[in-house]
Formats: sequence, structure tokens, C-alpha cells
Amino acid sequence: MRGLPVFALLRIQRRPGRRLSTRAPGALRDAAAAWARAAGAILRAGYGQAHRAERKGRIDLVTEHDRRSERLLLEAIERQFPGAEVLAEESGARPASGAGAGLRWILDPLDGTTNFAHNYPFFAVSIAAEVDGELAAGVVFDPVRDELFAAARGDGATLNGAPIRVSDVERVEDALLVTGFPYDVREHPGRSLPQFQAFLMRAQGIRRDGSAALNMSYLAAGRFDGFWEASLSPWDVAAGALLIREAGGRLTDYDGGTFRLEARRILASNGRLHEEMQQILAAGDPEPPPPDA
Repeated sequence: MRGLPVFALLRIQRRPGRRLSTRAPGALRDAAAAWARAAGAILRAGYGQAHRAERKGRIDLVTEHDRRSERLLLEAIERQFPGAEVLAEESGARPASGAGAGLRWILDPLDGTTNFAHNYPFFAVSIAAEVDGELAAGVVFDPVRDELFAAARGDGATLNGAPIRVSDVERVEDALLVTGFPYDVREHPGRSLPQFQAFLMRAQGIRRDGSAALNMSYLAAGRFDGFWEASLSPWDVAAGALLIREAGGRLTDYDGGTFRLEARRILASNGRLHEEMQQILAAGDPEPPPPDA
């Protein structure tokens, strides 16, 4: 499909497709990959244009392309997996019904909206599937670079079909780390800036690119060695979490506890850096998180 014009691609994706009853991780991954490319075509067509972004919060934006991408994804899910539960960034939660019980799709139709609104080329479509509460498939698609990161539980992680693995860097001082700041950083700088400073003084380098989904995908591919961020939502991290696991990495909360999509504070690494990163986070955490973090 890569060489087709955008509108031809979208017509193909919107044709009535057969319903899929299988919940095998590989089948869910392949379905998500096709949808991500179609939604990504919408974003790629809008990239470089002037955008009229709306504010959901003080610095949290949404564009028409977020909504168009999400609409395509929701239609595709209903067509191929009718009745499945959905959690989407813009439209929220939709409960399961009938045969869809036990399957949940988690969608971020445009991760990196602020980047997109400013025509900064670092944004993605992120799609994950849970089966009976366990992550089964995840896809992150960067339409600018035509990079499709995909994972199925038990089947590894890939970039455009080629296997990927986390890095083998063993010390923070040799590591390239990545993070992001929460939308309330101006109101509560003490929840994130001391930790950023602590890592800044120890790591070889830190990047802050504005897309958690791509940051986690890059970690899975060995481009980054560690990632930490607070105040994230399930749609920000679901696909990236499975990519990291399947690429051999490790995920926990800041304290080393079990990673949960709703935990809000995520520490991810190649595994070798994890304990050292956890210690640095603890040393730079003077202000407690809010109760729901």
C-alpha cells in the first residue's frame, strides 16, 4: 500500500472488511498495523499545513486530525471486531458488548499533537490490544519516517518487519535517556524538574521529544537506553510497553513495583540500567506525586 495516494489508501481501508473472530496476538497486531498505516496517512497528509489547534487544557492541544484519525480507527474496530471495548484519547471509553467482551483496544490517534500542530516531525499513531486484561498486541506508526514498530505477545518486536532489541548499555553515564514533562509542570515543577536535573548530571545525554509512544518505541529499538515519565495515560504507553517487553526491556513504576497501565509513573529501560535509574529517581523525588499517580 505504500505507493498509493492517500485517498486511495483510505478507500481501501474503509471497504467493508470481514469480521475477525480470532484473538491471537499476531492477528491483532496485523490488524492494528493496517489501521495505523491508514490513520497515519491522514496525519501525513495534514503535516506541514497550518493548524487551528484547540486547547483541552493550559498546554494540552487537540486538532481536527486527531479526531479524523480516531474516527477511522473506531470505524475499523467496529467493522472487524464488533462489540470490542475501546479506550481512546479523544472519545474516551466505550464498553464491550456481545461477542466483544474480553477484548479492549487502546488508541492514541495522534501522539505528539503539540509537535504536529507546530509541524515538528515527531508524532505517531499508537494502537494496543488487551485480551482478558493482558497486553496482546501493540503498534506505533511514524508516518513521517514510514517506521512501523509492532509487537505481538510472545512473538517479539519488529521495526518494518525486522526484529529489534533493546541496547546493551550498562551504566547511566554511558546512556542516552529520554523523558517528557506532564501538562501540569508549571503548576507542580517539583514533581518532575528535580528528577530531570538528577539525570542530567549523570547521563551521557537526555532527549525530550514530545511523544511517549515514539520514545518507548525507540527504547525498544535500542536508540534510547532508558525512559521515565509521570502523568501518562494508558493510550500513551500501552503499545510502547509491549514493544519494550518483547524487545527484552523492563518496565516498572518509579519504585520498582509492577508496571500497570493506570499507574501514571513509568520507568522503562534496557534492563541493565533499571536499578541505577530507580535510585536516581528516588534521590530526585522531593515532592510526592498526586494521589492518583
